[in-house]
Amino acid sequence: MQSLQDKREASLALLARAADMAGAGRVAVAWTGGKDSTVVLDLWRRVCPGPVLALNLDTGHKFPEIVAFRDRLAQSWGLELHVARPEPGDVPEHIAQDRLACCNALKVLPLRRAVASLGVSVLLTGIRADENPARTGLSHQEERGGYVQLNPILDWTEMDVWAHITGNALPYCELYDRGYRSLGCVPCTRPAQGLEERSGRDAQKEARMDQLRALGYF
Repeated sequence: MQSLQDKREASLALLARAADMAGAGRVAVAWTGGKDSTVVLDLWRRVCPGPVLALNLDTGHKFPEIVAFRDRLAQSWGLELHVARPEPGDVPEHIAQDRLACCNALKVLPLRRAVASLGVSVLLTGIRADENPARTGLSHQEERGGYVQLNPILDWTEMDVWAHITGNALPYCELYDRGYRSLGCVPCTRPAQGLEERSGRDAQKEARMDQLRALGYF
């Protein structure tokens, strides 16, 4: 079993190649404000050759605490923060009624537009293989149609993430101290309901993760 230090070194080695992979394009961190993508943001800051571009998807239904944390950390770390929002015409009349259509409108479409408008050719995510069965067997590098998606902490566990956060005194959103283990939109997120990390996330959406990824969700 790999130690956290081994995993961290492998993650940093992958990230060190990201700038070369980007070519004339840009590297962006898909930063949700959650624990996992904050770790990726921290790792990328260690090797990034220039300003750190953080791409945040604001669906309009995020927890106020996560939005406040995002803005505080962006200022504290001097990030180039780009907040992508859905177009008014894309927003479903009934939020979270059809989970697939809702995520496509509020997350996937804004992500595609932002990646194109910012000239992003490499997108760094904080997804982990042990979070959801649909992410098991994924590669650290994925071709996503117009850009490359790198998943530098794919092999990390939830405990690895928290060990890195506490060991490096990284800030994190206060919702984690209230029983939340995975953070999404307000209508689809509750404090953890069982042993699984994403047990507080909407079950319908979790069951359709393969379909969401096919649409472009990470």
